[in-house]
Amino acid sequence: MQQPRVTIRDVAEQAGVSVATVSKVINQRYGVSVDTTARVQAVIDELGYEASLVAQSLRNHRTNVIGILVADLEPFSTELLKGAADAIRGSGFELVVYSAGGRTGDVVGWERRYLSRLSGTLVDGAVLVTPTVVDVNYGAPVVAVDPHTGSSGFPTVDADSLRGARLATEHLLDLGHRRIAMLTGRKDLESAKLREQGYREALAAAGVPFQESLVRVGGYDAELSALAAHELLTLPHRPTAVFAANDVTAIATIEVAQGLGLRVPEDLSVVGFDNIPESALCTPQLSTVNQPIRTMGEHAVEMLIRLIRGEPVERTHVTLATELVVRGSTAPA
Repeated sequence: MQQPRVTIRDVAEQAGVSVATVSKVINQRYGVSVDTTARVQAVIDELGYEASLVAQSLRNHRTNVIGILVADLEPFSTELLKGAADAIRGSGFELVVYSAGGRTGDVVGWERRYLSRLSGTLVDGAVLVTPTVVDVNYGAPVVAVDPHTGSSGFPTVDADSLRGARLATEHLLDLGHRRIAMLTGRKDLESAKLREQGYREALAAAGVPFQESLVRVGGYDAELSALAAHELLTLPHRPTAVFAANDVTAIATIEVAQGLGLRVPEDLSVVGFDNIPESALCTPQLSTVNQPIRTMGEHAVEMLIRLIRGEPVERTHVTLATELVVRGSTAPA
């Protein structure tokens, strides 16, 4: 049976003081003796009392809570949350994560619906992770990480996807590969479009013709990527290398290749994008483009806190550098 929530009246009754006195202690106001404050605080600790965020917001117009809204909890957003947790330490703010749960009906505009649930009482500002829309009228500071449409009226934090994709493709070209396939990301995401553009630009710069038949949509989804990889690797004239738009797709490609009896990297080289922790744990370890996801989360929260406090923000659109990480999944053609 669920225990009833501890109320401020419960604290007052056990401490033998009035509700007003408990309120003064909680809000660190004057007019309460040191001994009484200590007694009330001891009861608060014993009962595990926490003031309601809604009540606190109505009273102080601030909750000192930041919301991070994600469409789903997957490797990218999970790594980004680690950076957000790094930034929140010692700031005086707390963090609440709100997930749309990956429901397909919420693909577009989910952030409007979920911001409206949190607005006004629960959070002082929000970080939106890969938001589909950036025209949300929230009435409080909002920072967008890797928004679908790229930079917007909102402050944004993203990484240099175009350069990262060029680095990945150039690495395969330098190894002598010429039939280089690509498994693209989500067509609705600006960073995914930039990764495909970087792939095409690197091929063109090397004088290698772009072949539509070597491109499939991976959609950042393991199951979809596995099907697409199987199509590519069973072509009569299959590719000798694959650039995958994220690590989840790349790892799925390696598994499909191994299932078909292909050796990675001897028969097939694979490069991913993101450098999530799983990329160093697969066999062979994945060559990938490091996107500083954790730093992106850290920057977004730091920027949001400054906006909430009304402090100046030097740059409202931050693009972080990407770099190639060469491991064991790539080899000469």
